[in-house]
Amino acid sequence: MLGLFMVLPVLALYQDNYADATPFLLGLTLGIYGLTQAILQIPLGLLSDRIGRAPVIIGGLLTFVLGSVVAAMADTMQGLIFGRALQGMGAIASTLMALLTDLTTEQNRTKAMASIGASIGLSFTLAMIIGPIIASFMGLSGVFWITALLGCCGILVFLLWVPRLDSPQKNREALADLEQITRLLKQPTLVRLNVGIFALHLALMATFVVIPAMLFDQLGISGDDLWWVYLALLGGGFVAMLPAMILSEKYGRQKPTFVTAIGCMALAMVVLGTERGAVLTLSMLLVFFAAFNFLEATLPSWLSKSCPAGSRGTAMGIYATSQFLGAFAGGVLGGWSLQQFDSNGVFLLVAVVLAIWGLFSLSLKSPRPLQTLVLKVTDMEHRDFVKIISNIVGVEDILVFKGESLAYAKVDKKTLDMESIQPYLNRN
Repeated sequence: MLGLFMVLPVLALYQDNYADATPFLLGLTLGIYGLTQAILQIPLGLLSDRIGRAPVIIGGLLTFVLGSVVAAMADTMQGLIFGRALQGMGAIASTLMALLTDLTTEQNRTKAMASIGASIGLSFTLAMIIGPIIASFMGLSGVFWITALLGCCGILVFLLWVPRLDSPQKNREALADLEQITRLLKQPTLVRLNVGIFALHLALMATFVVIPAMLFDQLGISGDDLWWVYLALLGGGFVAMLPAMILSEKYGRQKPTFVTAIGCMALAMVVLGTERGAVLTLSMLLVFFAAFNFLEATLPSWLSKSCPAGSRGTAMGIYATSQFLGAFAGGVLGGWSLQQFDSNGVFLLVAVVLAIWGLFSLSLKSPRPLQTLVLKVTDMEHRDFVKIISNIVGVEDILVFKGESLAYAKVDKKTLDMESIQPYLNRN
């Protein structure tokens, strides 16, 4: 993820080095990885169930390295686009999450998944800082060569330090299931959250078509100094969003703060599309990144709380696909609007998208504080097992699949009768 993100803050500044550069091709270069990621994310996860995690992960990293090398050696925008598409084809996120499930106990799994989410957030912040520094010394090709090196390091880490399991246990809380996709695509709350992550990453990618050049041309911030500007914006945005995050979780005000954050992003886009000035521009970018950080952290948490029992793996697969499709759509839309109009047109178009998302989110229901427990199915009939678990105080929903040894119960931890459910908890 660090390698994929490092291009965002610098590509717009180096596009003139390519003779065939156009604003549309710039946007396509930024977003094309999202299309290949979206297409292959769930299929590669399912493939790893059949042939094992290791071949898919190593193959994905090798493809990522190959794409980085192709992009580093490219002398046209078309070559860059091909390299970025290859990078995205190394779509191993769902397989890595499945591997994490194989290697962790139920008690530690939530913390392990949270650590991966935190590492992705950290990689985005580091990429905004490191990308401009590398580019200032080594040019855009240097960013891709470093990315290829990171991919090789990932392969070494996997081969030398990641344990192997001969027969991983299927856990639907972490894996995608084709049988569940249609049902989840009809679930209103999940649909709204998937639309949300699509719109959020569309906005991010579209704005990065114009932000680097805007900082350089209008504010006089050179490529060598971009890193500290991004550090201040992202760091300040993180600090600014923390109080909203704490208050929304502590007092159950998720929906009002969520909709307000969308409104703040839309307002920042409107201002950037109509007024300019050093202080005003930087202030609006700070608002944009603060709201982005808040929504990026809130959406997956909301999704996890809202998805039906035993469906989190599939729901997260659809969510990730929507996210990558949003990145692709944002790059294409941003490049097209920059070519047809100007940077103001990009910001105003993104504002319209965000406003539509905000209206679409008004019907969202705040998530209840429910958690999923994985249970070990006993030797009794499934119907009897479901009846026993359903009668335990605090159990809201239960899902059992025929022929499988695990069941999934959605519970309210505040009212759950832990003594009654304890004998059925899965210990693996």
